[in-house]
Amino acid sequence: MKVIRLFVIVLLASALAAAVVPAQDKPNTLGKVPVASLKLQVTIIEREGEKKVANLPYTFFVQAGEGGTSSPWSKLRTGSRVPVYVGKDAGMQYIDVGTNIDARGFRNDDGRFDISLNLERSWVAGEVDVPVERSAAAPGETPSHFKQPIIRQFKTELTLPMQDGQTSEITQSADPTSGRVLTITVTVNVVK
Repeated sequence: MKVIRLFVIVLLASALAAAVVPAQDKPNTLGKVPVASLKLQVTIIEREGEKKVANLPYTFFVQAGEGGTSSPWSKLRTGSRVPVYVGKDAGMQYIDVGTNIDARGFRNDDGRFDISLNLERSWVAGEVDVPVERSAAAPGETPSHFKQPIIRQFKTELTLPMQDGQTSEITQSADPTSGRVLTITVTVNVVK
């Protein structure tokens, strides 16, 4: 009986001591990696044959969250609004032309980053004559013409694994009408 009482007293004393002693910081046992800030450089090179017609660099920052968790999108928008005639009743409509880039990153346990990238590029590639509706011309006059822009576009969405300091050519695409070739490269650097 004394042994049982002694055992119960020791057990209660251990429980009380555990409640009074402050908890120590535990090491990260879940394998989670902290959020990292990444500097992304996206470069669009446009060529017509061997001639380089544009070299467009875009630099911005992305937060790379832990793998599997949602990271915020970083968004970049640059360009112009181009007027387009849509008819006698509607008049002019403005279309955004330029570059739109959305990116976010996820940090993997091995130190690499999965970069999700959505890129849209549009540009004015000339113009075409469009006749004004015959009802808009005065009686006895021939309808007039005006110039309407031709707008070309390129879109890509992808996720690619990259490591700190890596540059990768991610996409190369040819416009089927003009033959213009777009080459997209991405460079990622961890901000320290």
